Amino acid sequence: MSENVVHLHKHTDTPAAVDTAPTVLTVVPDAPPVRPVPLWVRSGRAVKIAVTHERTRTAGRAVVRHGLYTFNGGRIAARRAWDGRTGSRYERMIRAAEAAGNLEAAEEWEERLQRFRAARHHRRMDLLHSPVDAAKGVAVGAGMSVGVLVALGVIMAISTGQAGDVVTPLSATIDFIALLIRIVQIVWGPAVTIGPFLALLALWSVGRKQHAAPQWALPANVRSGEGEPITPSIVVKALRDLGVPALARAIKEMGDAGASMLGPITIAGCGVEVDVTLPSGVSTNEVQSKRRKLAENLTRHEHEVFITIPQAARTVRLWIADSGALDEPIGPSPLVTDETMTADYKKGKAPWGQDLRGDAAALSLYQRHLLITGLSNQGKTVALRSLALWLSLDKSVQFLMGDLKGVGDWAMFDGLATTLIQGPTDEHVVQVTEMVESAVDEMNRRIQAPPGTQFPPLIVLVDEAQVAFMCPAKDEDKRPYGGSKANSRYFMAVRKIHNQGRAVNVLMWQGTQDPTNENLPKLVREGAHTRASLALGTESQARMALGDKAVDGGAAPNLLRPGLDRGTLVVASDGITIPAGQSSITVRTHYIDDDAAKAITDRAKALRDGVTTLHAIEHKEEHDPLADIAAVIGDAPRVRTKDVLARLATRNAGAYGEWSFIDLKRVLDDAGAEPYKSDGVMVVSRDRVARALANRDTEGSASVE
Repeated sequence: MSENVVHLHKHTDTPAAVDTAPTVLTVVPDAPPVRPVPLWVRSGRAVKIAVTHERTRTAGRAVVRHGLYTFNGGRIAARRAWDGRTGSRYERMIRAAEAAGNLEAAEEWEERLQRFRAARHHRRMDLLHSPVDAAKGVAVGAGMSVGVLVALGVIMAISTGQAGDVVTPLSATIDFIALLIRIVQIVWGPAVTIGPFLALLALWSVGRKQHAAPQWALPANVRSGEGEPITPSIVVKALRDLGVPALARAIKEMGDAGASMLGPITIAGCGVEVDVTLPSGVSTNEVQSKRRKLAENLTRHEHEVFITIPQAARTVRLWIADSGALDEPIGPSPLVTDETMTADYKKGKAPWGQDLRGDAAALSLYQRHLLITGLSNQGKTVALRSLALWLSLDKSVQFLMGDLKGVGDWAMFDGLATTLIQGPTDEHVVQVTEMVESAVDEMNRRIQAPPGTQFPPLIVLVDEAQVAFMCPAKDEDKRPYGGSKANSRYFMAVRKIHNQGRAVNVLMWQGTQDPTNENLPKLVREGAHTRASLALGTESQARMALGDKAVDGGAAPNLLRPGLDRGTLVVASDGITIPAGQSSITVRTHYIDDDAAKAITDRAKALRDGVTTLHAIEHKEEHDPLADIAAVIGDAPRVRTKDVLARLATRNAGAYGEWSFIDLKRVLDDAGAEPYKSDGVMVVSRDRVARALANRDTEGSASVE
């Protein structure tokens, strides 16, 4: 591209001074011309900046605020004057007492109203006679005053000897009255001019003290109100402004007596608690559905207000936290601070955390299946692990553990759990499924034991159980490991433990993420006795996690703040103390890190003689039923079939734990060693079984040859 060059020569008066070198200016080609901004655009920008500037907005809020202070102050003063002159205050009190069902108070206020009306009637009747009485009084008073002044003048005249002093007191009084009239004439003009301004100032003062302006127009220090103590008037105002028309009308009719809806405001941990009896026509779910607006009306954040439904009809229970209190961490777990602590599976309770009142929240684990769910990275594993850590301090408890995350969260239980499988793959799901199935076999063995037999607790724990439910792998018989169908191996194993396990102390604990019907089937989640949930995304997930009853009663894990409320659980269980009338409780769990967890498991291992932990399930070995029958009979000539079954289950629970008389008879019939009756009971003959074994071995040898 060629450049456009402009040559400029410098000229001077002296030819020798002429500079022959040209001055070169380079001009950029194709440069767009600079266009001036139109005046109307600049004016619009200036107006926009002026209107949206913070100082302008602050000034606008101030104008609106002080104007409404005066206007609403006049309304308040007029309302007070009306209340003072009429019986409207008493009528509001009567309606409030009737709405609260307090007939005694209603009768008392009605009696006060009658007394007020009688006194008012008496005053009005007195006004009919007061002008005449006042005129008579003025006439008599004036006459007496003139007489006194004249008498005083006579005394002065006698004293001075001057007859003119008789009228001196009277003339002095007249002059004084004239002076007062003159003063009034001078002051009246300015008073008439300034009086309205003083009245407006008084009304403004009334409105300012009552903050009689919208929230957005109030000063920042008044508008925030954070940390403001909860009083009956604040609660009533918050309910009135909730946006429920029937509730607002009822409170308006009750006036200041709207506080009669409230029970006592009591201190409850790091907040306060109050029961609100709603007026007729207002349902509890109308208040529950407006939790955020109610919290903001109470100058709190949404997570700082909890609404539950007690047993009393048409009543909601509000728990209102101190501002910012729920963002403060709770103290360490007693498992960490008390190195002498032990556990008792049957009678003890696990120290899990604190409820919203600040009281210790402890959970009984005795014969209760457990389910903990929530979004990822909300503290599910830590909450589940803290329960297992406490229970590990009872040396009678046995653990079968499957960690389908496999990042070492449960590694400290190596040497403590009988089985510990860690990993997220399909092969790990297969191993965990077989582990749960082995627990089913153990459960069946225990069920068939003689009545009254005591069994040690066996906890079957699977963390990240959604991986198992969603596993696509199938076994050699084409049965899926995952899913929720009748042939799903993991699903059916869990269901069997849920159905019968608690009676023989075989318990299923599961932790899962983000519950749906696919990764947490309905029958499995409803089989847990203790259901707990961390923060969730939707109300439908909350219903899956805790059940309809808990959610309808106010449980709302979907309203917990992901990340900020990490470790906070909503628990529905009869194993934890729940306030009367509620179906759930919110628990802030203690955080136990990996190092502290390892120290606790080291203490638990010291209580035991030593546990060899398996990291994979040993597959069932081939067994010979006929040879095993011969072995359990031993040297006895015959043994009852019932005893043979019990001995087989003890010898190999995996192979014979589910055997019945029909299974035993089938094997013996096929071998030609049929059971028979002896003394009225079915028995198995040692000789018949031995003969059947010998014949089978001989036939097998012959066939081989």
